[in-house]
Amino acid sequence: MKCSGAKILLECLKEQGTDTIFGYPGGAVLNIYDEIYSFQEITHILVSHEQGAAHAADGYARATGKVGICLATSGPGATNLVTGIATAYMDSVPMIAITGQVATTLIGKDSFQEVDIVGITMPITKHNFLVKDIKELAPTIRKAFRIATSGRPGPVLIDIPKDITGLECEYFPEIPKIIEHKVVKESQLKDAISAIKSSKKPIIVVGGGCNISVVEELLLSFQDKLKCPVCSTMMGLGAFSGLHPMYTGMLGMHGTFASNRCITSSDLIIAIGARFSDRVISDPVTFAVNTKVIHIDIDEAEVSKNIKADCFVIGNVADVLIKLLQNLKGRESNEWTTCAKKLIQKDKEKVIKINEFESVNPLYVIKKLYEITKGNAIITTEVGQNQIWATQAFTYTKPRTFISSGGLGTMGYGFGAAIGASIGKKEMVFDIAGDGSFRMNLNELGTAARYNIPVKIILLNNGVLGMVRQWQNVFYSKRFSSTTLERDTDFVKIAEGFGVKGIRVDHNGQVVDALKEAIAWDGPVVIDFRVAPDEMASPMVPPGASIEMMFEV
Repeated sequence: MKCSGAKILLECLKEQGTDTIFGYPGGAVLNIYDEIYSFQEITHILVSHEQGAAHAADGYARATGKVGICLATSGPGATNLVTGIATAYMDSVPMIAITGQVATTLIGKDSFQEVDIVGITMPITKHNFLVKDIKELAPTIRKAFRIATSGRPGPVLIDIPKDITGLECEYFPEIPKIIEHKVVKESQLKDAISAIKSSKKPIIVVGGGCNISVVEELLLSFQDKLKCPVCSTMMGLGAFSGLHPMYTGMLGMHGTFASNRCITSSDLIIAIGARFSDRVISDPVTFAVNTKVIHIDIDEAEVSKNIKADCFVIGNVADVLIKLLQNLKGRESNEWTTCAKKLIQKDKEKVIKINEFESVNPLYVIKKLYEITKGNAIITTEVGQNQIWATQAFTYTKPRTFISSGGLGTMGYGFGAAIGASIGKKEMVFDIAGDGSFRMNLNELGTAARYNIPVKIILLNNGVLGMVRQWQNVFYSKRFSSTTLERDTDFVKIAEGFGVKGIRVDHNGQVVDALKEAIAWDGPVVIDFRVAPDEMASPMVPPGASIEMMFEV
């Protein structure tokens, strides 16, 4: 059948399983929006800012495992997507950004709202396209989906000139092809199996790749065979149950003592879908210096990039784990098991002490949130202390339930991601935020109100840029340069101004009732928890120091 470019775009998206687009209209995409007007099969969510669209598409993708779609016009609309695209790229999120472009006859002439978005996004996409021929539109969209979802997932951008969306062309539907995984090499498996068999004190490091592949059951079986401790990177939270008796917690700068001690005491690190970022290893020279490393990853470029791997296995982590389980015999509990359990227990003995009449303790808030929800919630976060507290006080037991900007560290990410996750999964979603981060994209309260998206904002409001201030406190002799914010911002009134319920909590004794009230409310809620300005995210490792040098702040 003959269709306009705009119609072909929507039909191809539907063909690939798209049910939601997050976008903002403008001149270069008017043909697309005119088609969206009567296209019933895909829901369009009008955001308040294009960055919100990118973060929502990202959160949707992380929560559902499907490809997230965002749409923006040319020029500033397209450039407003850039931070969201970079966020998705750093955390391997399958996302397609569709941007309008000026007409093909106007490209290269400094036309109104013209920008080379293909050139701008080249370093932060798996691939990008400029469609100059309508006959190439459908093949390009299909190729974009294959690229975004194959191998290591990531964002793809499709730039479409306005005249292309208005032209007509024959469209023939296609059934999406099943993407086949690369075969795992037996020689690599053999080396890994040999290293595991000869180890006495192995530890499993679970990374973001395990959440992408959803290998919860396989990881449980793998641990059961080895009887060893399991830790995770921030991106790996939830991939292995936090309630498992051999789970040591998060590794790295703001990890647990148990995880960092076990890593330094082990003789073999089995890293699965983890990339050994600087926030994990801190000092690469001293990190696990006497420990062998097996690196299992779908992306060969990550192997030995930050830490030298003694052996590696390239492939989808599910395929690799199946092969390893077939070739390994089960072990009995041993001294290493006992040692790890003691370290885990020591961490668990830490108690959050509160006075119900004092300003709100952020860890107490998140702990109570976990208890009230019984862990049955999706948590998104902003970036800063709020992010670290969210990793420490909430126990993640299921994959794809912790959603945060790990690689890029994008302030303002969590709210948009929460909107996308809520729309994608129809589950309870909480955005754990700091007031500094929340200010950056609080305009999306308009989006939450418009569609009555029941996202609950846990606003840990300390009136400062908490994590930067913490570093100034510890490493810069308390010279608080540009990190103190005014405390007179009334976030409850701001929420109410958007048509969103607002709740203010001044002390610990009000925490539980406020959380229960927010959960019971059928719609979005902002809970303004008043936190002391010098609450610390503790423990931590000084930047660039050995992870053994972890200390309480």
